[in-house]
Order: sequence, then structure tokens, then C-alpha cells
Amino acid sequence: MTDIRPVAAASLEAALATVELQLCGLREALRERDSEGIERHAAALHRALAAAVQQFAQAARRGGVPPELRRRLMLASGEVAAQRESLARATAALDRAIDVLMPATTPAAALYSPQGGPERGPLGATQA
Repeated sequence: MTDIRPVAAASLEAALATVELQLCGLREALRERDSEGIERHAAALHRALAAAVQQFAQAARRGGVPPELRRRLMLASGEVAAQRESLARATAALDRAIDVLMPATTPAAALYSPQGGPERGPLGATQA
């Protein structure tokens, strides 16, 4: 692997620092349950990750990525995955709580037949 130019390394460092900054902001917004902050930092993190991945891919094609920057990118990627998993679990728990607190008035199975058409109610009417 060839040494990467200092300018390219500085560009990768800046891109990675932006990702880490947005991860930190998102972590703080999640801790404070700040929905606007979560949205803002999640969107900024998405943009920062896309830019960083593009820059890292170009650097890899042109001679390589310094091991320390590669390690930091892997750590950031792991944290993104952990936060995504945590949010998925929280969303599933919230969905279950909503289902318990606000049950459907009619079961979903009573609304549609296996063929996709509407079913008739249980008052003696035939089913489609």
C-alpha cells in the first residue's frame, strides 16, 4: 500500500471529524430526547457519512487509507449500526405499547379476505 498524500489525509481527517461530530450531536439529542435535534443530526450524519465514504473509497483506489483513519471510520460505522439497532428496538417497543393502549376496533383479518377483497361482517352475510 502506497503512502497517501498529506493533503488527501487531511481531507479524510476532516470528513471523518464531521462524521464524529454529527454522531456526538445525535448521541446527545437522543439522550435528551430532543426530536428536532435528532432529526437535524440524523440528516447531517447521513450527508457526512455519504461524503466520507466517497472520499475514503477514492483514497483507497488511489493508494490507501492510513490505518488510524480506517480504524476511526470502522468505530464510527459501528456506532451508527448500534444507534440504528437501538432505535429499531425502541420503535418496536413503542409500537407494541401503542397496540396495547389503542387496540384496533376490528381485527385486520376481518377486514380482508385471503383473496384481497373485503369480507362481510359476522351478521350472517356471506364472505367474498
